[in-house]
Amino acid sequence: MSEVEIHLPSTLTPLFPGLVRRLDVEAETVAEALERVDERFPGLRDRLCDSGPSLKPHIHVYVDKERAELATQLRAGARLDVIAAISGG
Repeated sequence: MSEVEIHLPSTLTPLFPGLVRRLDVEAETVAEALERVDERFPGLRDRLCDSGPSLKPHIHVYVDKERAELATQLRAGARLDVIAAISGG
């Protein structure tokens, strides 16, 4: 297992008491990293992923500044950024 650093959008913190925007987890893939966060904050994965399993259309994930998917492999020390796209009219 690789320890990775996850950065979450501020829109999630009011929904999950105690959630901080930066977490360290042990994971081999993006999907596994999100599962580790969901273990600590049940329901968080459902905010980010569809049942496909796939990321929701408005959620973007980057690993070390490169666009990523749930199956993307993680190296030790990687930075995983979860971004919620904002739309307006």
